[in-house]
Amino acid sequence: MSGKPLAGIKVVEFTHMVMGPAAGQILGDLGADVIKIEPIGGDPTRRLLGSGAGYFPMYNRGKQSICLDLKASDGCRIAGELASRADIVIENYRPGAMDRLGLGWTALGERNPRLIYVSEKGFLAGPYEDRTALDEVAQMMGGLAYMTGPPGRPLRAGASVIDVAGGMFSVIGALAALAERQRTGKGQKVAAALFETTVYLVGQHMAQKAVTGKAAAPMPARISAWAIYDVFETADADHMFVGVVTDALWKTFCTLFDLPELWAREDWRANNARVLARDEIMPTVRGRLKAFTKAALLDRLDGSGLPFAPIGRPEDLFDDPHLLASGGLATVILPDGEATLLPLIPVEMDGARPATDGSLASIGQHSNALLEGLGYGPEDIGRLRENAVVQ
Repeated sequence: MSGKPLAGIKVVEFTHMVMGPAAGQILGDLGADVIKIEPIGGDPTRRLLGSGAGYFPMYNRGKQSICLDLKASDGCRIAGELASRADIVIENYRPGAMDRLGLGWTALGERNPRLIYVSEKGFLAGPYEDRTALDEVAQMMGGLAYMTGPPGRPLRAGASVIDVAGGMFSVIGALAALAERQRTGKGQKVAAALFETTVYLVGQHMAQKAVTGKAAAPMPARISAWAIYDVFETADADHMFVGVVTDALWKTFCTLFDLPELWAREDWRANNARVLARDEIMPTVRGRLKAFTKAALLDRLDGSGLPFAPIGRPEDLFDDPHLLASGGLATVILPDGEATLLPLIPVEMDGARPATDGSLASIGQHSNALLEGLGYGPEDIGRLRENAVVQ
């Protein structure tokens, strides 16, 4: 395999923040040629501070950049020319914005019947479709924040999980549309949304209510499916997650940690019985595991078959031996010229991790080359730049 299964596929992005750029970045890592259309001055996402400071470098590597004033007729015309030559267009503007620019599905689909037009919004069609939504809005409204925080304290997840998952569903839809286009020769509109992405992710809790008749409790207060499935304190005041998820592993656990008194209880050798006896079992387990340092627990658990995990932080992952050995991190050059390592999409294809070259385009870096590819000459480009239509 070439490592670029989407080689030859051309993508044009009208995107900002996370959901749209994530979809383009995934397609780019898979080998597509991605053009990012930015406003004059560049995508404002480039300049976000705080928790937004990592959005642009994470989700925009390997793309070409052209800056256009879409409020100008020349800017819209150029954008339309690029889109009419694309296989996939991705947009995550406010509802109706692309239509008002003449760059919506109806207009572009007429110009390019093979086009796959991916529209990312807060909500799919329905009573909420004109509302503005962000990752946090969707998490709060869709039940994820309720399930993440303790009772009475809804808490968003610690990453932009809905934006990223929504981008992934966009890619799934786009790839399915590409497959259908091979049969029919026709493109189509694909829509994905933050709210519906959240609902899909909490579907397991909806199903739990349907099966048990009882509403799912927030995760910090949940009744787990397994008695031992928790975070435990270590002797050196660190923490470790350990899970015992089968009856065979219960025996392994009791043997590994020298707990014959727990194994002696034959009525606890079935998982559901242990769940019902959790309050009786856990003090013994917590006390036993707290006798070990984090390093000693890691050493004992490794190779045991038991699910376990130290409590990692994002900054720890730069030096994670597994990621470094397996090629899970790619070099990305930041705007200041410094190199860093950032995660690749988490798939292998034919034993390889697909990836772009890791470059991060400067503002409008490819504007001239892209315009020349459309047939614009030096005088035309100079005029467009002079009129601030292109940067």
